Amino acid sequence: MERDAQFVEEVVKMLVDNPNDVKVDRKVDEMGVLITLDVHPDDMGMVIGREGSTAKALRTLLRVVGARNNARVNLKINEPEGSDRPRRNAEGEKKTLDEVVGDIQI
Repeated sequence: MERDAQFVEEVVKMLVDNPNDVKVDRKVDEMGVLITLDVHPDDMGMVIGREGSTAKALRTLLRVVGARNNARVNLKINEPEGSDRPRRNAEGEKKTLDEVVGDIQI
């Protein structure tokens, strides 16, 4: 695992109550590096933070790590199975976690 993925894993494990359930996957393609994060359903609030502040901070730090290595690094936080958290888009339809967190302006 590369340093950027190790960084995410270590930081998230310190934030959550179930560190053994933290899973980080790293993929590289022509768009850059994509780090995918999976956590226990009970820990999603800690990873996202109030109004997405923790997720935003993680993404900002990853940009710095990526810039030091001349790479574009993105973080995708997967929603756990069975989540019943209400999310709505402009049409009143449920939003995906990526849509919710993607709305955060950095």
